[in-house]
Amino acid sequence: MKITHIRNATLIVEYGGKTFLIDPMLAEKGTYPPFPNSIRQDQNNPLVNLPISVEEIIDGVDALILTHLHLDHFDDAAKQALPKDIKTFVQNEEDAAAVRGAGFKNVEALTKNTVFEGVQLSKTKGEHGRGEILKRTGLVCGVVFKHKSEKTLYVAGDTVWYSAVEEEINTHQPDVIVVNGGDNQFLEGGSLVMGKKDIYEVHKAAPRAMILSVHMEAVNHWTLSREELKSFINEKAMASYVFVPDDGEVYTF
Repeated sequence: MKITHIRNATLIVEYGGKTFLIDPMLAEKGTYPPFPNSIRQDQNNPLVNLPISVEEIIDGVDALILTHLHLDHFDDAAKQALPKDIKTFVQNEEDAAAVRGAGFKNVEALTKNTVFEGVQLSKTKGEHGRGEILKRTGLVCGVVFKHKSEKTLYVAGDTVWYSAVEEEINTHQPDVIVVNGGDNQFLEGGSLVMGKKDIYEVHKAAPRAMILSVHMEAVNHWTLSREELKSFINEKAMASYVFVPDDGEVYTF
C-alpha cells in the first residue's frame, strides 16, 4: 500500500490496485472562517496550503471515502472539484442523503463487510470526543482495508481512544493504523480527536503496527503540534512504530 498524506485528514490510499481519496478538504489556505469557541480566532481555515494541486489529488481516484461530513473532512472545494459520478462511501444513510444532495450520484453507506472491486472495506466505530461534546460533534466512523495481497490498514477517523477503538484493533489486527492526532479542542469539552496519550494507547494495543498521526496543524483548533508529538514519541521509545508525516509525505508499507 502507498499512503500519501495531503493535509489535515485528507489521504490518498493506493491499496489492492485501487486508489482511494479519504476526507478531502481541498480549499486554498484561509478560505473559511476559524472554528468558533476555540483558539486561533485570528486565523482562517485551512491554516496551510495544499502540498500538491487539486488536479493532482483527484487524478486517478477510484473511490471516495467520507468518514463524516464536517467541513474539514468534506468541504465546498471538494464538492466542486470531484466528479459527481465517483463511487463514494459514507458512514450511514443520513450522510448518503446529504452527499446525494450535493450532486453525487454513486453513494453507498459502509457496512462491516463492504467490498469495492476486490478490496474489503469494514466500517469501524469512533467517538468524536468524550461526554457532552458528542451531542455537538455527531456520528463518525473509521474504515479497515483488507486485500489478499496487502497488509491490513485501519484508518481510525475523528475519534479519541476508547474501548471500541481497542475492540477494532483486537478484531482486525491491523498492520498499519492512521490516527487523527492533533488533539483538536474547543475552549470547553476536551479532546475531539486523539492526543499524545491516546496515540500511546493505540501503540500499546497494537505494538507491532506502524502508526501514522495526521490531522495536525491544519485547522485553527489544533492543540498538539508535530514537534510536541515527536518529542513524546521519542520519550516513550515509539519512534520505530509511530510517524508524524508532513503534508505531502508518502509512506509505503
